[in-house]
Amino acid sequence: MSFIKKPNARHPNLPKNKLGLTRRDYEGALSTLCAGCGHDSVSSAIIEACFQLSIPAHRLAKLSGIGCSSKTPTYFLNKSHGFNSVHGRMPSVATGANLANRDLYYLGVSGDGDTASIGLGQFCHIMRRRLNMVYICENNGTYGLTKGQFSATNDKESKSRKGVDNMFESIDLAALAIQLGAGFVARSFSGDKDQLIPLIRAALSYKGFAFIDVISPCVTFNNHAQSTKSYEYFREHNEAVGFLDVIPENEEISVNYAEGKSIEVNVHDGSKMLLHKLNKSYDPGSRRKAIGKINDSRDKGEIITGLIYLDQNEEDLHDTLLTTEKPLNQLKKKDLSPGLKKLRQVNKSFS
Repeated sequence: MSFIKKPNARHPNLPKNKLGLTRRDYEGALSTLCAGCGHDSVSSAIIEACFQLSIPAHRLAKLSGIGCSSKTPTYFLNKSHGFNSVHGRMPSVATGANLANRDLYYLGVSGDGDTASIGLGQFCHIMRRRLNMVYICENNGTYGLTKGQFSATNDKESKSRKGVDNMFESIDLAALAIQLGAGFVARSFSGDKDQLIPLIRAALSYKGFAFIDVISPCVTFNNHAQSTKSYEYFREHNEAVGFLDVIPENEEISVNYAEGKSIEVNVHDGSKMLLHKLNKSYDPGSRRKAIGKINDSRDKGEIITGLIYLDQNEEDLHDTLLTTEKPLNQLKKKDLSPGLKKLRQVNKSFS
């Protein structure tokens, strides 16, 4: 992976967040991706979301697998913890890290190949376990590193750049996430920062597994007229079901409400999530309706974006396993070996 360091020079009057940091403090190395790649827009949205939430760099761990998308953590939050794992195995690393230290924000970045092909099994199990993390899939429907083969998320009606037909049905990652237990499921477009940044902010504030499927066109191999993952196709077929505002704890709620119903949701860190419905009939709190909406939009050739599903009963893997509130990596020997008397009490409880 190429690493090109950005210059240290910066304007002295750049805006600062509550930590006294500027957006430049949340950046990483210069991108080596193709010019115009949607993944760079996602990196920029992550930078902006973390800047707005005033997340300290040492409180966030970024993880990835293998692929163009999995290179992107190099391009944001260069002072955070990071781990670039084996192809399709990022969920295992994220699970181990989260169980050892529950005090961090966990942000996983993956691609449609890393997630829906070699890593599909791990992706399914991390959702059903509801690991407390944000999982962003930069979805372009193609294997960019190996020169443009169809990925498992590429629509059957989509053709390759050379006009070759796709023979197989696609995997809809958002529908799969809802079915397997993800509590926060959204879809967005890399070029729509007005929608994407609030979704990332809301996902980072959510307790449980938050999944964002980001359509992120590959300008080299999958951005032609017959592709359903191109810039042109998305702009012509996008159906937004709503947009979000995220108001951190102790900040005054002052927003412009769009037409239609608005819902206020409290999340575990004290923030408030305001969902403004553009489609008055859509209910993101119903798993059945969310999956039905995805299927209906697909039948019409549309791509539904926005917050698709939200389970307000927030819980994560630590709640399920009843782990200690103190992170496991901070436990001392006396905590892990309490002595023979305690061991006898434990054994007696099972008799």
